[in-house]
Amino acid sequence: MTAERASETAAPGKNQTQSPTRDLVEFGVGYALVLAAIWTLNPWQRLLYWVAVVWIVVTTWMHRPTWKALGLGLSGLVRSLWIVGVAVILAGLALYTAGRLHTLHQLHGPTPLISHVWGYLIWAVMQQFLLQIYFLLRLLRLLRGKAAAVVAAAGLFALAHLPNPVLTPITLVWGIAACVLFLRYRNIYALGMAHGILGLCVAVIVPDSIQHHMRVGIGYYRYHPRQHRRQQVDHRNQTDQIVSTDAWVMADAPTRRS
Repeated sequence: MTAERASETAAPGKNQTQSPTRDLVEFGVGYALVLAAIWTLNPWQRLLYWVAVVWIVVTTWMHRPTWKALGLGLSGLVRSLWIVGVAVILAGLALYTAGRLHTLHQLHGPTPLISHVWGYLIWAVMQQFLLQIYFLLRLLRLLRGKAAAVVAAAGLFALAHLPNPVLTPITLVWGIAACVLFLRYRNIYALGMAHGILGLCVAVIVPDSIQHHMRVGIGYYRYHPRQHRRQQVDHRNQTDQIVSTDAWVMADAPTRRS
C-alpha cells in the first residue's frame, strides 16, 4: 500500500489503526438512524433525528480527528473553488431554460429569502460531511479500491433520497462527482457551496407537483398541495412536520425548510 493510499484510508486521528468491525458498526448504525428519521413521523422523528446527530458527532469525535484530515481545514479550499464557479454557471443555464419554459417559481414557505438561502447552504455543507467524512472515509477502509467506495457512498446517498424521482438520480450523479473531488482536494466547503447552489436551483426550476418541495422518505408521500398553500399563510400552525432533503442534520430538521 502506498503512502498516499494509506493516508486516504486510515482513520483521521493520530492513531492510524482502525478496527473494520468498529467502522462497520459506526457506519451501519449511522445510516440506519438517518433512514429511520426520514421514514418516521413525529414525535419519533424528532427523537431519532437527535439520536442520529449525537451518534455521528460522538463517533467522529472519538477518533480524535484533525481538521485537515476531515476536510474541514483550509487546505485544498482555494484549489477547489472552481467547483463553485461551475455550479454557478450550470445553475444560471438551468434558470434561464426554466424561465423560457415558464417553470420558475418561488421557494416554498414564508421564510425570508436570505435566511432560506443561508440555511440551505449550511445544510448542504453538513450533507457533504455525512457523505464524504462520515460514510466515504469508512467505506474506503471497508472496501477494496476507491471506485467501489465512491460508488457505494453515492448509491447509499441516493437511496436516502427515495422516492423523490428528481432528487434520487441527481444525488447519485452528484454523489459520485463529489466523492471523487473530495478525494482530490480533501475539502468539503467548496462541495457544500456547490451543492447548495444546485439544490436551490432544483427547488425553483422543477415544479412542486414533481419534487414535492424537495421532500424525501415518508414526507414525499404525505405532500398535499392544498395543505401546503395553507401552510404558507401560517406555517407556525402546521402539524405535518416531515423531514425533507434539506433537513437531515439541521436543528430545525423536522419542521422543514424547503
